[in-house]
Amino acid sequence: MPHPASLADDHLLRDCEMKFLRRSGPGGQHRNKVETAVRLRHLPTGIEAEANERRRQSENRGEALRRLRIKLALAVRTDVDEAVPPSELWQSRCRNRRIAVRVDHADFPALLAEALDRLADSGYDLPAAAETLEVSGSQLSRLLRKEPAAFRLVNDERERRGLRRLRER
Repeated sequence: MPHPASLADDHLLRDCEMKFLRRSGPGGQHRNKVETAVRLRHLPTGIEAEANERRRQSENRGEALRRLRIKLALAVRTDVDEAVPPSELWQSRCRNRRIAVRVDHADFPALLAEALDRLADSGYDLPAAAETLEVSGSQLSRLLRKEPAAFRLVNDERERRGLRRLRER
């Protein structure tokens, strides 16, 4: 079963309830009269994300979807088979044991989810998870630092297990 953060937009939206809202604040008359804010609620998990910064509903929908994917990547763990190699998406982003992705790229939430699933499967042992993902430990750590909530989550789990916290730069 694929991680919800890695689903195509239309598949993920099928599992969501979408509400359009009015929000006050800067943006002029248009913003206060039209329901441009978007709130998504992932029905299987209850996780919600909202966006209301833009004047266009379609732009807010895209931003809410990106935020929902990040929240799903942080909150939902899926089972991993150590014998199965990393996903095609992961492999397409790796070269010479390095992973290349910007935090604002559409692939980032799915890659983050895969990294967190591998970490959870390894008991939050960073070198072991990095080995199964075929990247260096420093590259995996760098990926986690791109999303501060993920870095905190991993450090909290490591501390709970009696492991040393990862260094913050």
